[in-house]
Amino acid sequence: TERAVAVAGGIIGGILLFFLIGITACLLWKKFCHLLSYEKLTSPVKTTNANAIFQDQSTSEIQLKSTSRSRSVPFIVPPTLHGRDWINLTNEEQVQEDSDPHMIPQSGPRSSFHSLAGAYVVGTINPELYKFPEDKSETDFPEGNIGRLWFSIEYEQESERLLVSLIKVRKLQPPADSCSPFVKIYLLPDERSYLQSKTKRKTLNPQFNENFVFQVSSKMLLQRTLKFLVYHVDKQKKHHLLGQVIFPLKNETLTDDNKLVIWRDLEKENLEPPSDYGDIQFSLSYNDYLGRLTVVVLRARGLKLQEESHAVSVYVKVSLMNHNKFIKSKKTAAVLGSPNPVYNETFSFKTDQTELDTASLSLSVLQSIKGEKTHLLGRVVVGPFMYTRGKELEHWNEMINKPKELVKRWHALCHST
Repeated sequence: TERAVAVAGGIIGGILLFFLIGITACLLWKKFCHLLSYEKLTSPVKTTNANAIFQDQSTSEIQLKSTSRSRSVPFIVPPTLHGRDWINLTNEEQVQEDSDPHMIPQSGPRSSFHSLAGAYVVGTINPELYKFPEDKSETDFPEGNIGRLWFSIEYEQESERLLVSLIKVRKLQPPADSCSPFVKIYLLPDERSYLQSKTKRKTLNPQFNENFVFQVSSKMLLQRTLKFLVYHVDKQKKHHLLGQVIFPLKNETLTDDNKLVIWRDLEKENLEPPSDYGDIQFSLSYNDYLGRLTVVVLRARGLKLQEESHAVSVYVKVSLMNHNKFIKSKKTAAVLGSPNPVYNETFSFKTDQTELDTASLSLSVLQSIKGEKTHLLGRVVVGPFMYTRGKELEHWNEMINKPKELVKRWHALCHST
């Protein structure tokens, strides 16, 4: 019996020893396989043509031996999509052989190198194609520019507040060497009240970063126009107007989550006193290639309204004539209750180049009161020598001499019909 027990113990011990040797060998084999996979991923891969160049570049970058950065970024198909057919995209070339069993993705945590196992190079991405366009608003100033103003606007529907942020002004052209600017902000048609910024001392490029609030209902918002007046304070405390920006709100989408940042070039204010019936400002342009005459109705000032109230609406009617024969007319939207309405509306008329010697444009400013007849406030005609003289003829000729360019001018209104 003792011999039988010894034989049984020996057999059991042999079996246990065999299992221990097997487990140890298995662990050593797995460790060896793991080291082999790291070795293969960090060593250069023998590929041809474009892939060989890419592999050499990427290997040198990993080892921090390259002196310049690669101009392209490799686009690699991850191993999770390994089962799909990418042969057409890779021209049958691979970064790693997918037949290697040690490169098959395993579950659980892996290193960043190991996550590229079995990946294909599909192509490269050029970073130059995805750069944001350079902002040239602070560098590109046209000839004769007198300054540029940046601001932002936002409208709170619930509280019915218009939020205006005055950001900065650049490249001011003051009458003297030094400049101490400030800005007045109006919400037209109300020209009696305004908000004013702080004065910035001795700078041509003031940075304001100031916020202003106007209370205005959502119904009236699109009828309103922002007006910025930039002034300079001299040593005698006198104010000199350097320029202005007129910004109608009717073409803007203003919401709580839509903050618009805008810049506009300053314009010189028309310092001449208004004419008897007021003045109108508009631009003309003629495109000889398209045969198109364009009129941009900008604003009017000093209108003699029959009744100044919010019930009064003022609009401009633009009519194209040929040999004094009516061809076509278009109207602006009506602006309520203002002797200084702002429109900024564009109209185009089909006009052949041969007709420019016989065509003319008539711009009539009309007042409409609900339930009453429309009343003519003033009118101006621009055209060739056959119909006009003076500034109106000069404006027409300048438009013809500067094709495809907007030519802007003020004109006095007359009351002839």
